[in-house]
Amino acid sequence: MGRTARFLLSHAIDDWAERTPDQEAVRFESASLSYAELARKSSQLAGLLTESGVQRGDRVGIYMNKALGSAIGLYGIMKAGAAYVPLDPLAPVDRLRFVIGDCGIRHLISQPEKVETLREILMDPQGVHSVIGIPEEAGLPAETVAWETVFSMPEAAGGRAVIEQDLAYILYTSGSTGVPKGIMHTHRSGLSFAEWSVATYGLRPEDRLSSHAPLHFDLSTFDFFAGAIAGATTVIIPEALTKFPASLSKLMQDAKLTVWYSVPFALIQLLLHGNLAARELGSLRWILFAGEPFPTKHLCAVMSALPLARFSNLYGPTETNVCTYYHLPGLPEDAEAPIPIGRPCANVEALVVDGDSRPVVAGETGELLIRGGVVMNGYWGQPDKTERGFYRRKSPADTQDVFYRTGDLVRELPSGDFAYLGRKDRQVKTRGYRVELDEIEVALLSHAGVEEAAAYPIPDGQGSNLIEAAVVPKAGVHLTPHQVIEHLAGRLPPYAIPSRLVVTDGFPRTSTGKIDRRALQSQAAPVASV
Repeated sequence: MGRTARFLLSHAIDDWAERTPDQEAVRFESASLSYAELARKSSQLAGLLTESGVQRGDRVGIYMNKALGSAIGLYGIMKAGAAYVPLDPLAPVDRLRFVIGDCGIRHLISQPEKVETLREILMDPQGVHSVIGIPEEAGLPAETVAWETVFSMPEAAGGRAVIEQDLAYILYTSGSTGVPKGIMHTHRSGLSFAEWSVATYGLRPEDRLSSHAPLHFDLSTFDFFAGAIAGATTVIIPEALTKFPASLSKLMQDAKLTVWYSVPFALIQLLLHGNLAARELGSLRWILFAGEPFPTKHLCAVMSALPLARFSNLYGPTETNVCTYYHLPGLPEDAEAPIPIGRPCANVEALVVDGDSRPVVAGETGELLIRGGVVMNGYWGQPDKTERGFYRRKSPADTQDVFYRTGDLVRELPSGDFAYLGRKDRQVKTRGYRVELDEIEVALLSHAGVEEAAAYPIPDGQGSNLIEAAVVPKAGVHLTPHQVIEHLAGRLPPYAIPSRLVVTDGFPRTSTGKIDRRALQSQAAPVASV
């Protein structure tokens, strides 16, 4: 079936609403929306936003736990010509206020369960005029509009002057200074990634995609946008289930998921506690993972538990969506060798440069730079940071090729794939030596009894750093710091061995499931040296 030409992310659901109106677009628990329903309801929301004064380029916040309203919200906002800004539903009030004020959000999409937090946020209104999805009797210090009112509105008339270079969404991530930064993506950058995904993974209307990541995490754009372009069904995973892997694996079975996409941690939890052997998961044909390196020994175990699925490693900072990928050809032979991040996606060019921004030869280590349609438009309200984030190369046509500086170190392998070597800013100096923290973590994970590991610097008060590390042992394994340090002695030079090591029951996590190394640093307490 041919596809209608599109240049906006919202066009996909309207295309399928015309072709297969009854096809299930989004499912959450026992409820769902067909493509026709999603197209109509999102257009009604767009109509309300337009009537409320929302203009092209405005930012509209989404503050809610993922549900059917999330899909209506993001598509309705984009149909109104605005950009959606997902707010982390677990974020503290001060951070939410910062994002709302920084981004100039005047309208919010929310849900009744958030009323109390909204009341606290709006004590300092930050210019918020209205909150949609909240009954009028909630008594918030801003206009409230219930969903019933939204769905009684006429659908937005077409013709809003929006083009593919206009903003579609802004994702806020933690900045290196501790101040959140807003990463601006256009319809073009979102579509470049989503359409590549559909082609690469052969997505089709029969597919049922998991939607596991929170809306403010860039993995969620695959679930909604690639799924919609393919005319597939996006199955939203209830956030409560992420804490109960056995229930989650049952949902995977009952929903007959065909494509799973998450951070490695979620797959490891499914392996350890999801009772996978008791589930019928033969419908799973692709398992995609991204967000952080997947320890190879754990990946081997997951692949063995799900032998019918193909596995693919997707790489890319939020600023580039996904820019490289690696399809695993089979079970890795070396359970300690890191998994490559692969090669550039279609319509993406990669460049590896040294510290002076000069290209390195294949096989040498350097920073990965990316250009192509998937790259962000810049950082909201931070032109200086945007300028520093890009590298400009003079092209043969006497123009400039603009590359995003990922800050990640890579090396091109003989196969043409890139090996990920860690963050450029994860290199720290200790005892006069430059140490790569990711190398320490790989060595820690090579211990047979270690489930997870993290290494982080602790300032020594003398202008340098001490290296501290923490490990989570496998279930039933008793580990001592001394045992782990002995293991490292055969794998790392003396100056790279952590001066302190902590054995703990579990790590603090960010809202996207990654290890929160900042929290580990802040929690660092005097521990007997080993």
